[in-house]
Amino acid sequence: MGGIHTEIRVPRRRRGQRNSTSPDIIIAAVRLLVRIANDDLIAGILNRNGLVTGHGNRWTRERVTALRSHHEIPVFRPAPDGNEPWLNLNKAAGLLGIAPKTLRLAAEAGEIEGGHPLPDGPWIFSRSTLGEPAAQRVVHRARQNPNYPTGSHPDQQNLFSSIT
Repeated sequence: MGGIHTEIRVPRRRRGQRNSTSPDIIIAAVRLLVRIANDDLIAGILNRNGLVTGHGNRWTRERVTALRSHHEIPVFRPAPDGNEPWLNLNKAAGLLGIAPKTLRLAAEAGEIEGGHPLPDGPWIFSRSTLGEPAAQRVVHRARQNPNYPTGSHPDQQNLFSSIT
C-alpha cells in the first residue's frame, strides 16, 4: 500500500571477515595508557581521538575492560605510597620543577624519553628517566634562560590578598 520507500543496501559480512579492533593502534595505545589511567579515562581518550571498536561503537569502560582482559593487559593500580613509576606530563613537569610545555618540547625533540601513544592523548614519562642526566640538563637549561623564567619573580606582588 502506497508510499515512497527508501532502499538501503548494506554489505553483508562475508565468511571469515572480521570486525575486531585494529591491534596495531588501539592495543598498543591501551598498553601504554594503562600505566597512568583507569579504564574510564582510557575510554575517554580513545573516543577523543576518534577511535571506535571493531563494530563501530564508541569506547566505554566495559569495552576497555574486555579488551584488556582479552589481550591480558594488566589493570591500572595506583601506587600505595603515592610514588607512581609512570607520570603524565603535568606531574612529571611538577616533579622536575619546570613548565609542562618545556618538558613536552624536550620530549618532542628527543632529549627526554617519553611516550605519546595517540595524537590527542597524554604524554607518559617514567620516573626513573626523569632522574637521568638528560632530564637534569633540560631542567638546568630551562632555569638558566633569562627570557623565560621557570617561576614567578621573587619581587612580584600577589594580586589577591590572603583571606585566612
